[in-house]
Amino acid sequence: MEYETPLFFHVMQYADRADRDVIDMVSGNPDWEPPQALRDGLREYADLEPDQFQYPPSEGLLELREEIAARRGVDAEQVVITNGAGEANYLAMARALERDRGDEIILTDPVYPYYPGKTTMLGGTQRFVAADDEGRLDPADVREAASEETAAIVVNSPNNPTGAVYPEETIRELVAIAEEYDAILVSDEVYDHFDLSGEFSSALEFDSDHRIVTNAYSKSMAITGVRVGYAIFPPHLVENAKSRHMLVNVATTRPGQYAVLEALRETDPDYYEENRDLLRKRVATFTDALDAAGAEYTTPKGSFYVMARFDGYPGTLENVKRLIDEAGVAGMPGEAFGDSRTEWLRFALVTPRVEEAAERLAAYFD
Repeated sequence: MEYETPLFFHVMQYADRADRDVIDMVSGNPDWEPPQALRDGLREYADLEPDQFQYPPSEGLLELREEIAARRGVDAEQVVITNGAGEANYLAMARALERDRGDEIILTDPVYPYYPGKTTMLGGTQRFVAADDEGRLDPADVREAASEETAAIVVNSPNNPTGAVYPEETIRELVAIAEEYDAILVSDEVYDHFDLSGEFSSALEFDSDHRIVTNAYSKSMAITGVRVGYAIFPPHLVENAKSRHMLVNVATTRPGQYAVLEALRETDPDYYEENRDLLRKRVATFTDALDAAGAEYTTPKGSFYVMARFDGYPGTLENVKRLIDEAGVAGMPGEAFGDSRTEWLRFALVTPRVEEAAERLAAYFD
């Protein structure tokens, strides 16, 4: 079986080779400071005894798992520390398929491209349910798509790429559909700290053996390179997930787990609120420029992405390259996220040059 390299890497490589200055709005790499306690934790770790540089427990440091469990209202034995949310989603989707309850995984359209990629890698079959123009998901459409072949329903709220936030009633219905069809709801909540609407609801709010919640500190602490995430499994699914994690990765970075634990304990909530405020300002700045350019766009209720459509400029890889060469702005082609957004481009608002990027786009499309 051959796997496609995600388009993210093609775009980033092309932008790196450009002969001009390019503003990177491709990937969700936060440009702001991580918590001070995280930096302090890494410095402190450097002076620990040699045994602290050896393998940690495969499922994760107990203290970190206990801290997460206390915050999320679950038992520590349900928590597996992973190499970011990417591995957490891989483990969750694998467990859903391993139950021999069908090989179909329901995904949204538009979709974060790694979900269909993982589905293929795990031998599953993709089935897509369209979101509306604002990225919202109608549970009735999911119920219509579900069948005895449904192994999992994978959702992401706050959403990448649309910025949609699924309210409580949507998540409740998705859990109910998973229960009805003996499927697993995989709820990727990696952007939960970037709910700009106040409407976010976690799948953990609903007691069920049919949901797995995944998350990571990559975005919330601005540490995409540290690779500390987690998955919360129902008790009857967790042991095999731990075994797969051990076989694939052995364990997750010990210094990273230590530093994340310090940051969880010591970081004031103001840290997260300040970053949300920063994003609100960037959204306003960027969408004002899109208005000036006559573009149609989504206004995110969460995460930090804006999708835009410029008349006569479809969201192809070729057009993204043109935008890099001629406007000096690198975004993502909408075609990377599914059939419903092929006319769109996606921009990540994680650069201090958002205003300059907006001006370049407005001038280019004027």
